[in-house]
Amino acid sequence: MKTFSKSFTQQESIPQAAIDQAVTILKSGRLHRYNVAEGETSETSLLEQEYAAYQGAKYCLACASGGYAMHIALRAFGLQQGDKVLTNAFTLSPVPGAIHNAGGKPVLVETTEDLVADLTDLERKIKQSSARVMLLSHMRGHIVDMDALCALLDKHNVALIEDCAHTMGASWNGHKSGNFGVAACFSTQTYKHINSGEGGFITTDDKELIARAIIHSGSYMLYDRHDAAPGAEFFDQIRLENPNYSGRMDNLRAAILRPQLNVLDDNCRRWNERYQTIESVLAATTGLRVIQRYEKEYYVGSSIQFLVNDIGNAEIPALVNKCLERGVEIKWFGTTQPTGYTSRHDSWRYVEPQSLPVSDRILSMLCDLRIPLTFTVEDCRLIGEIISECATELHELGDSSAAIAQAS
Repeated sequence: MKTFSKSFTQQESIPQAAIDQAVTILKSGRLHRYNVAEGETSETSLLEQEYAAYQGAKYCLACASGGYAMHIALRAFGLQQGDKVLTNAFTLSPVPGAIHNAGGKPVLVETTEDLVADLTDLERKIKQSSARVMLLSHMRGHIVDMDALCALLDKHNVALIEDCAHTMGASWNGHKSGNFGVAACFSTQTYKHINSGEGGFITTDDKELIARAIIHSGSYMLYDRHDAAPGAEFFDQIRLENPNYSGRMDNLRAAILRPQLNVLDDNCRRWNERYQTIESVLAATTGLRVIQRYEKEYYVGSSIQFLVNDIGNAEIPALVNKCLERGVEIKWFGTTQPTGYTSRHDSWRYVEPQSLPVSDRILSMLCDLRIPLTFTVEDCRLIGEIISECATELHELGDSSAAIAQAS
């Protein structure tokens, strides 16, 4: 019997260049982003410039986390207490958490079987809620038809903020994910595409939004030390009108991240090679449905999802357990209790309960697993084969049970 022994949470080591620069920062003692020697540019400011250039955005702010980036992006946009914010029903808890933290009320939009926002339901929710902003979660790296989405939001004068925690390095029709709305938020948490343990970015071309975000992040009156930002004169009023929420990135994390940017695109290619290896095996397995991708979508396959649509929801825990016994760790979104990082809308008790029958049906069939780059392509083929064998065994067992019942 095939088994797998590697950890699904073990990431690659930090590049030596990043380790060396981190040691230099530690020896200097100047970890705070504004604690620099005269004439020196901080690691954090350099990272902001480099990430803005990578993203193709005018401005960038480095933050303490991706969730914090979403919070202050909403606040900098002008969200007021009690304002409605449209977002995906299928996402992770930091997204509704950021909306709640910013004073907003999440309006959850149904998902499709391709794990993206249902645009028909979105238009219905826009009309019902009169929301003026959408925080779009590119959950697990699945990108909705951005042409159709942007046309719909423009039609109803709804602004777009993108949560790109799972799409750093991805694109739609040649345009980088994150460049479609008024702002985008990224994460550098350990399981994302560059790793500083915790961290995040906001990118935007909007001078006022980034100026407010910089003050919100805790710049005090040191905003002139942000080089991926508008000129200091632009802060004259904004510095006095916006509160300090203290969520800065520090120089140590910035030093760790800068060299990782240089290998990000190559790592995206490596993730996709592994993703497509697992996908090809699962696509040929009876009872499993892999997620369809748009032709215009360039994704980053750092995780993979599939729907179990033939063995019945009652048997999915058996599939998860069979795979785990053989070393493959699958998360199931259909469980009634949140587990680890996996939760769904009915466990977010701080969000007003909402009827989402389509999403509930899809989540009840949805399985998910990480693909760390510590796995080889051969590892991924083995993972796919183990899942396929376990699913096939359950499918055949179900067929046998049905035949016996019919005969009797």
